[in-house]
Amino acid sequence: MCQRKAAGTLWLTCGHFQRHMVTAVYDCMSVKCEQSYVHPKDCRSRECIRVYGPDVQDIIDRVNDKCLQCQWQEQKAAQAQNKS
Repeated sequence: MCQRKAAGTLWLTCGHFQRHMVTAVYDCMSVKCEQSYVHPKDCRSRECIRVYGPDVQDIIDRVNDKCLQCQWQEQKAAQAQNKS
């Protein structure tokens, strides 16, 4: 399965990785992977892998906080608790 090398931020408090951009693609060189250069262009097999594997994380920044999604969820939970 081919993988993308992604540059991004690691949020240290929650451990999430936020991808900013894909900087490279690692080719698995498999004829069964649709993302690979060696996959036949005329292939009609439904057994071939269609998606990329997990990103290879290239951490370019570390932030000692929760990611924005986790912060939002925390605020939403606090608001719901205040309404109760």
